[in-house]
Amino acid sequence: MPKVTFIGAGSTVFAYELITDILSTPGLESGVFGLVDIDARRLELAHKITERVIEISGKNWTVESSTDRLQVLADTDYLVNTIEVAGLANVRHDFDIPMKYGINQCIGDTIGPGGIFKALRTVPAWLDILADTERLAPNAYVLNFTNPMSIMCLAGTRASSLPIVGLCHSVQGTSKQLAKYMGIPYEELRFRCAGINHLAWFTELTRDGEDLYPLLREKAQEKEIYEKDPVRFEMMLHFGAFVTESSGHFSEYVPYFRKRPDLVEKYCREGYLGETGFYADNWPYWRAGSDERIQRMLDGQEEIIVQRGHEYGSYIMEAIEFNKPTVIYGNVPNTGLIDNLPQDGIVEVPVLVDSNGFQPVHFGPLPPQLAALDVAHMNVHELITNAILDCDREAAVHALMLDPLTAAVLSPAEIRQMFDEMAVTEAPYLPEWVQK
Repeated sequence: MPKVTFIGAGSTVFAYELITDILSTPGLESGVFGLVDIDARRLELAHKITERVIEISGKNWTVESSTDRLQVLADTDYLVNTIEVAGLANVRHDFDIPMKYGINQCIGDTIGPGGIFKALRTVPAWLDILADTERLAPNAYVLNFTNPMSIMCLAGTRASSLPIVGLCHSVQGTSKQLAKYMGIPYEELRFRCAGINHLAWFTELTRDGEDLYPLLREKAQEKEIYEKDPVRFEMMLHFGAFVTESSGHFSEYVPYFRKRPDLVEKYCREGYLGETGFYADNWPYWRAGSDERIQRMLDGQEEIIVQRGHEYGSYIMEAIEFNKPTVIYGNVPNTGLIDNLPQDGIVEVPVLVDSNGFQPVHFGPLPPQLAALDVAHMNVHELITNAILDCDREAAVHALMLDPLTAAVLSPAEIRQMFDEMAVTEAPYLPEWVQK
């Protein structure tokens, strides 16, 4: 009877989706959901909706919850991390201050100034969570859903001996999009994909052994299809492979699309296709909206649907509990998995999961131009992780100096000035060593 503990369970809709996935999994008939959140109001919502979903499922799961994780962590089999550290207080600072310096972000929570400062706020709390888990639930599998994904996983695997996998939905989501763009049934699409989170590459796309890239390049010439993903199609046409992250978020990862207003206008579109400040402008409302949606479900104003989605969490649990092998795409240490990426960094590759746990699959080398783009970010991950583990402010400044978009716009002196301004503005939520 597994115990699944959610840290950051007040991320109501996300926790709700993962819980409904688990309750929709054959064989997982009983267990314990542990819910932890420092926001008591959101935790209460999460607890109530979990009880309701269990009731609808007809299964024999129970729920325990607390604002103190030490009351819940003991005997956890699966730790699901979905924390957001001081995001509401800082989402505007993460966007507004860089924008003042000319750094135009769409999402800004994984890389760039916004992502680096999110890491500085989030990773220390994450390491405390892992230390408590190691003490109270030493056999737990750790599933991280929190961004910045690669930095969270790198710091976590260096500070903890627990088995950690970072989970995103960009591989399964993008592969489904590609099938739609090409007008082929998804079940007939075969692909090879690897790299780092949000910069993983579909190096092969085939159907019945036939290369599909000529068809995809042909489709990219159709305005209606091109407009659905302008930045990613541009990268495919010039670099030779389609990338896993959305056009808007991905446009922040490279120095080509957001460094001048004319380029933003040419390549970026509304919403997730690259809208300036999209995350900062909308995230607080999405957060409130998710709480309202859960309340509507509890009030009977919106239907509660218990069905399994495409997030990997429930499939991992099914594979481990029943030795039912499955392959996911996970973020794990590069132990010789991708030959031409740093061997001490975090990569996103196929991972076999069964009762033996996580077994990453060797991929081989990436095409050199794609590896070069990934290495640039892995260097940033390395520096910011070292900064946090060693309390080294200068390493954090250097990480921001090496961010590709930031470096395309600002001089080193300007980057340092921007870092200092963000550090002062966000000081109440940052470790003391980040200040001068």
